[in-house]
Amino acid sequence: MVNLDTHYLGLKLRNPLVASSSPLTHDVDNIAAMEAAGAGAVVLHSLFEEQIEAEARELDQRLNEGTESFAESLSYFPDLGAYQTSSDRYLDIIQEAKSKVAIPIIASLNGTTQGGWLDLAKRIEAAGADALEINLYQIATDAETPSAEVEARYLEVIASLVARVQIPVAVKIGDTFTTPVRFAKAVANTGAKGLVIFNRFYQPDFDLDRLEVLPSMSLSTPAELPLRLRWAAILDSRVSLDIAVSGGVHSGEGAVKSVLAGAKVAMMASALLKNGVAHIETVLRDMTQWLESREYASLVQARGSMNQKAVVDPAAFERANYIRVLNRVSGLR
Repeated sequence: MVNLDTHYLGLKLRNPLVASSSPLTHDVDNIAAMEAAGAGAVVLHSLFEEQIEAEARELDQRLNEGTESFAESLSYFPDLGAYQTSSDRYLDIIQEAKSKVAIPIIASLNGTTQGGWLDLAKRIEAAGADALEINLYQIATDAETPSAEVEARYLEVIASLVARVQIPVAVKIGDTFTTPVRFAKAVANTGAKGLVIFNRFYQPDFDLDRLEVLPSMSLSTPAELPLRLRWAAILDSRVSLDIAVSGGVHSGEGAVKSVLAGAKVAMMASALLKNGVAHIETVLRDMTQWLESREYASLVQARGSMNQKAVVDPAAFERANYIRVLNRVSGLR
């Protein structure tokens, strides 16, 4: 039997299949089912910076209600026994999940600026989370802001988060950086331990009847995986970060490709939303069968065997492959 053990963010996982952040990971019963199906770890749903800070303002307003009405009301303290923020519920989920499952629980925060919301990381750590993922989800639209300034702001947020906790931190980024390798190296310098590639921006749609902009969400497809494979293969050989592939992993084949490219883990959300939590069993079985058919003794033996360590100039490599694809499509040889 092939040994599927892997290490991600310094944590030992029984296999590289990780249930990534989604509505499914909001429920502890689902998390327990994911463990039973074979998941190596689970990333909880994300708490957003705006959500955390809005609740902090609401709580502050409640605490100050009536304090300026009468002098004696300065000692007034409202009854908050029934008041629970989403942050409180999030911490409860971490604690309950840790009491019910043995696999690592990775919390998730989503934000882009310095602020008090980052202090929640300390409470997340105290609640028992094994690691923390920060999702840098932002679309830069200010024409006067240079890209270097945007990246510097990201790095400040990452460094501030890393400084707040002792548990390992992974950084989830998009695919629109001009120099992803340089940015990844800067992420490593902050003390972060992992890089998750890539997050998926929700794309707007237009309602032609009402002339309104509509939010839309579409599940990932296997067609999105090659972009992740390319950058996993490049980054694994060039940065000292654990690489996680997220987006487009729907099968055992996709998980194997991710590992061969150099990823420590392959994350799934859309495939589980579409096929159910039990789909983890299918992916795990198919991945195991492939590795055994090639006589791999362990996952570690296979990992990174198709990355670009031997390629001096990956840009030239990619351009050469692009030419090959165009020639093949046009029928030229």
